[in-house]
Amino acid sequence: MTRLAARALLAVVFWPSLFFFWFLGPFVFFLLSTTSSEVCARLETRDEFLAAANGAIPMLAVQNVIYAVPVLCLVLWDRLSPEAERARHIVTCVKLFAVAVVIGGLWEYGSSLVCDGHGQAFFSPLWQMTSYLPIVSLVINVPLYVLAFSLGRAFSTREEVAEDEASPGA
Repeated sequence: MTRLAARALLAVVFWPSLFFFWFLGPFVFFLLSTTSSEVCARLETRDEFLAAANGAIPMLAVQNVIYAVPVLCLVLWDRLSPEAERARHIVTCVKLFAVAVVIGGLWEYGSSLVCDGHGQAFFSPLWQMTSYLPIVSLVINVPLYVLAFSLGRAFSTREEVAEDEASPGA
């Protein structure tokens, strides 16, 4: 019974965190972590731009720790009821999450550096290439979201219900 209670508690943490952090959170954190157009017009030197971009790093770190909550729930669920097939999917989920974190961080940091109100090229044009990273991020995040959702559904479904659905006589 303790195992079932722990699984239920993980479900109570997993589903809201998946919805609020993964589906709504990126919009909020993107607005908070990048330099706004109001600040952009006041940035005139390379040092000011770099300071603004580096100021986003703590927000990016907090964002990634918060985003890790659903993945951590999946890992804990697997520890409570290990299954080889699910464990492989969780490893894939963790790898996709790590790649998404790196790409998301580069995108948000790069967009802070690209934002200049005066059209001045303070930094390498390579940072302007970060504007394409949302496409790469989408390609990685869609399978990650689908995999996390399906794993969460599998873990938060009681075994008795899953067995009843699988039996032909029910």
